[in-house]
Amino acid sequence: MIQLHYYPSTAAMVPHILLEEMGVPYERVLVDRAANAHRKPDYLRLNPNGLIPVLTEGELVLYETAAIVLHLCDSWPDARMAPALATAGRAHFYKWLMWLTNSLQATLGIYFYGERWIDEGNAAGVAQLKAHAERRAAGLLDQLDAEFARHGQPWFAGGSYSALDPYVFTLCRWTRNFSHERPARSRGQLGPYLQRMLDRPAVRRVIQNEGLSAPFV
Repeated sequence: MIQLHYYPSTAAMVPHILLEEMGVPYERVLVDRAANAHRKPDYLRLNPNGLIPVLTEGELVLYETAAIVLHLCDSWPDARMAPALATAGRAHFYKWLMWLTNSLQATLGIYFYGERWIDEGNAAGVAQLKAHAERRAAGLLDQLDAEFARHGQPWFAGGSYSALDPYVFTLCRWTRNFSHERPARSRGQLGPYLQRMLDRPAVRRVIQNEGLSAPFV
């Protein structure tokens, strides 16, 4: 049985939504970040970085969200959550998956955890870094919006829902409380897209499973 080690509204939402969409049996294991469970020895044995999520399946222990996404897509190809191997569609799937984790997610990580990069006590430095990260993230959201405008299709990869969609949704959700830049939902293409995502039964189940409250995006 697959176990998804998660905490609400973290990057674990991505495989959480994906598992619900695919209909794969799994078990949720709460890692209570509020109680620093992600820093305790039992969890660090699963992921020495102390980050969430982790997926376990028998002897397999897998961390890094993008790696978990690829594993699920490859293990259940009949779910068609990724384009066929060795196609242009698959190449672009890889490109956007890496862009989401290495560009947008990494920038949002700086926005939320700027104090990790600044000397202790330098509140002004943290505020400046947060503002720069928010501005950078806004430009990346514009890039997402432009991609939807380019192809004019309902889902991020085009006409078919894919594993990219839970990732785009989760990262856009993280911008909902931007204070200086526009959140994702304010953009002409991303706003309707996020509503389409909220209308999906799998997404609604994840919101309920994680005990999230409005605003959802």
